Amino acid sequence: MRIARTDIADFAYFLALARHRSFRRAGLELGVSASAMSHSLKGLEARIGVRLVNRTSRSVTLTAAGEELHAALADPFDAIGTAIEGLNRYRDAPAGRISLNVMEHASSLLLAPVLPVFMERYPDIAIEVTVTNNLVDVVAKGADAGIRWGGTVPEDMVAQRLSGDIRWVVVGAPAYLDRHGAPRHPRDLAGHRCLRARLGNDSIYRWEFEQHGTEIVVDAPGAITVENSQFTLDLALAGAGLAYLPEPSVTPFLAQGRLHEVLSDWAPMGEGFHIYYPGRRQLPAGLRLLIDLARELQPLAPAPRHR
Repeated sequence: MRIARTDIADFAYFLALARHRSFRRAGLELGVSASAMSHSLKGLEARIGVRLVNRTSRSVTLTAAGEELHAALADPFDAIGTAIEGLNRYRDAPAGRISLNVMEHASSLLLAPVLPVFMERYPDIAIEVTVTNNLVDVVAKGADAGIRWGGTVPEDMVAQRLSGDIRWVVVGAPAYLDRHGAPRHPRDLAGHRCLRARLGNDSIYRWEFEQHGTEIVVDAPGAITVENSQFTLDLALAGAGLAYLPEPSVTPFLAQGRLHEVLSDWAPMGEGFHIYYPGRRQLPAGLRLLIDLARELQPLAPAPRHR
């Protein structure tokens, strides 16, 4: 089969479809409609003479031929992308696009302060951010990198630290503490209303405490379980119960007196944010610049204490 220019474009569409297993999501990555993706695939299958994808109303899977073509094309197309990325060093201003898959806390505590500065410095770099607390395969989702707590980064990925370790605290609104009192020991939480958190792997998070080398893990009781950290914070501010959150997310409300910290002597330190990506790929120039800027700005660095 002689390769034509249209084949190259269709191969790129096919690789995006293989990554996302969705015409809509693949189209979003490439900036085309789902119908354009479908038309491209039909044309490619007709020219090759074999079916590459099995499609139903609910799923998209590769056929054996599709898997073989994907395996053959992935590395060469990655090499082309790497070569184009390498040309960024010859530009007066870096350009390109990066895609990130990040957890909710990373979006608000790390990226929200960094991205406005990044866009001022590098206006020709486009960034797409997907925010989810689910533990996903960033490569399968088509992202260049993910940001998670250090202890949750997949072992087969290259990881770089973006922040120092973070203190985790239990907080409650004054109205709640006036009604129910403040726990003095983690065991006292058995008599309190706690805002429980469902993790990305669908388990319920058990609150962790540490004091002078003694560690305690508590299955905090409560009638409310949520997946969204901002919602947890909103509920805590409304007096619905005690919340277990990273200290930077509640610092403004502690300063305003809208929340009070309890069990402060038991507050543990947890691993900070890490950015991770596949080691076999060259790091996109935009991603390197974002990592450097996050380390320069240090939005999660503790504020200096005044005497």
